[in-house]
Amino acid sequence: MHDVLPFGLLIGLVALAVLAAVLSNRVSERSRIPAPVIFLVAAAAASDLVPALGDALSVTAIQRVVTVALIVILFDGGMNIGRRRLRTAAGAIVWIGVAGTFVTAAAVALAAHALFGLDWTTALLLGAALAPTDPAVVFSVLGRKEITGRSGVILEGESGANDPVGIALMVALLAAAGTTGFGAVTAGALEFTLQMGIGGTVGLAGGALLAVFIRRVPLPSAALYPLRTLASAFVIYGAATVAHGSGFLAVFVAGIMIGDLPAPYKGDTRRVLASLASLAEIVAFTALGLTVTLATLPDGHAWQIGLALAVLLAVVIRPVLVGLLMARVRLSRGERVFVLWSGLKGAVPILLGTFILTSGRADTLRIYDIIFVVVAFSVLVQGGLVPAVARWCGVPMRTMPPEPWSLGVRLRHEPDNVHRYRVTPAAPADGARIADLDLPDTVWISLISRNGHLLPLNGEAVLRAGDDVTALVAPDDTADARAVFTTPTPT
Repeated sequence: MHDVLPFGLLIGLVALAVLAAVLSNRVSERSRIPAPVIFLVAAAAASDLVPALGDALSVTAIQRVVTVALIVILFDGGMNIGRRRLRTAAGAIVWIGVAGTFVTAAAVALAAHALFGLDWTTALLLGAALAPTDPAVVFSVLGRKEITGRSGVILEGESGANDPVGIALMVALLAAAGTTGFGAVTAGALEFTLQMGIGGTVGLAGGALLAVFIRRVPLPSAALYPLRTLASAFVIYGAATVAHGSGFLAVFVAGIMIGDLPAPYKGDTRRVLASLASLAEIVAFTALGLTVTLATLPDGHAWQIGLALAVLLAVVIRPVLVGLLMARVRLSRGERVFVLWSGLKGAVPILLGTFILTSGRADTLRIYDIIFVVVAFSVLVQGGLVPAVARWCGVPMRTMPPEPWSLGVRLRHEPDNVHRYRVTPAAPADGARIADLDLPDTVWISLISRNGHLLPLNGEAVLRAGDDVTALVAPDDTADARAVFTTPTPT
């Protein structure tokens, strides 16, 4: 029993760290400093001040911790998008997520080779590491504001797509590192194709099987439903990885497949996964921060190179090259500028940096330090300016005030005629009395909420944009009811 006190101290410290992670979002909202960068820099500083922290976990162990975190983050991100939202921008997401990753990696590699003299293999590895983006940082600094329209979907979808693409590209480059010439290109292309093809296939199949599983197999307790869904995501990741595919792409695709699926305890599952994804983001940045040694940043001009590449990425490479790829994407000028500015770097580039760190190549520590500087600049400077850029660009947003109280009814069987609508500006219902709505007789409005308050249900009540309306609708009249409360979504 002599180890009870140290273990108790450890539990207390871990709990304090979790509380700090939760409260960091309030600090982030007020200071406009993204919460992840606080933990990234703090962990890096702590590992310098207390070297035992950095030595407690090996780089391989940290890679595994971050991998687990990314599985949760990507699966939750896929569920947030869902098939319905994906259809509004599927072409743009796939095009930018794949082609954008390649052109960004190539441009960074060219800059690193031409400006700083890095050999081509090292430069390509650095480019692959810095290509993926992370929209979670964007949403953390926006606080209670939610991006509406296609720009938010494109940001989320691009990151969900380019994270697996970037990881697969890094794996392919490392696999081809032992060969030269045409053999290297062939080996790298084959590995990348296998990673993406198998990962996408397993994701589609796994998502389809998971949809049947969660709808057809009941469980004895409501608390088990979120655990089942999360465990299934890890099974899908494992299946894709064992088959030599991209497990990250598989879980992202599977999340999209079930994102819009009506399922028992779906709301409870979404809340649990969202909480775990938020915690996973902090855990990933903290764990990766422990691998960074701030004292080595001046060595080999790592911080100067990193700062130069970060500025090039922010103001030249992404705006010009990704901007060209987005030329045919239907967005307003302001939304386009916002999406190009908000391609922030996050945990995935540092994770890919650990792959380089453990590859056995020369000068890996300097490359890792460069990646850290780029990510820190991107999250701190670019991320800090995101709210201002959003205002300047006139990006459509809506404020999402906290709603800590819920009102609902649990049913034994799945309801097939309950629908919830949000009244949109200029919709037929905006500014109209309930009695004047052109609704079929089979539509019965049962609940109206405005700014967190319930409205009385009588014919004289006037609806406004932003009202949440719950209605009972006959299956044949769902399209007519939706047309009354919402405006058509641009394609």
